[in-house]
Amino acid sequence: MRIARFTTGDDPMYGIVQSKDGRDMVYGITGDPLYTEIRPTGTIVPLQDVRLLAPVIPRSKVVCVGKNYAAHATEMGDEVPEQALFFLKPNTAVVGPGDPVMMPAYSQEVSLEAELAVVIKRMARDLTPEQVADHVLGYTCANDLTARDAQRAENQWFRAKAFDTSCPIGPWIETDLEPSSLAISSTVDGETAQQGSTADMVRSVAELVAEISSVVTLLPGDLVLTGTPAGVRTVPAGSSVDITIEGIGTLSNPIVRR
Repeated sequence: MRIARFTTGDDPMYGIVQSKDGRDMVYGITGDPLYTEIRPTGTIVPLQDVRLLAPVIPRSKVVCVGKNYAAHATEMGDEVPEQALFFLKPNTAVVGPGDPVMMPAYSQEVSLEAELAVVIKRMARDLTPEQVADHVLGYTCANDLTARDAQRAENQWFRAKAFDTSCPIGPWIETDLEPSSLAISSTVDGETAQQGSTADMVRSVAELVAEISSVVTLLPGDLVLTGTPAGVRTVPAGSSVDITIEGIGTLSNPIVRR
């Protein structure tokens, strides 16, 4: 099931994206599927006639994982850390499909990072890997945009990772997905940058979410970004970035300079 958040010009609402007679349609549902039972409203709109929004706005946080693909760690001049490397993005970093990524004025070197994002559906604390699936609503595409020059300049990654619009997600949440071996890629203006598979993760989705839940309580709507494959590259102002994950779809965002 593909859960989308969208607008037709009025207040945002949620819907289920399904194909009908060879055409993708959005079937409106009541409330927020994180908290209420999914019930149809009777609204049915062609997908091409709606504006897709970020499928979830985290209530508290986005937890990200660094260097979870060995080849990416190598290209950054590092080794895979013995202990999983976690950092946070605020919910103000989250934007949706088609929204512009605003390059911060202090950076001249913003890089893309294609990532599988996990959407948490219920409070999670001290989970075992076997318990993780029951706490996951689904998965979406994410781009962990990084001010690489700021990242090199200081030990803390706040300026590099947390700037507004640095976490596009979408186009929707896919609830029926096995995340262990999915093709994941990114392109800049149609030119391939990254091409990998979630099978190359050092730590699996279940292992990551369980370990994170031993550090912080995950709340409904929180996101966990699971790392990026090799091939990260800078993205110039005026370019367009696509993140594609098998079984989910493609997230597209333009890059602009403030």
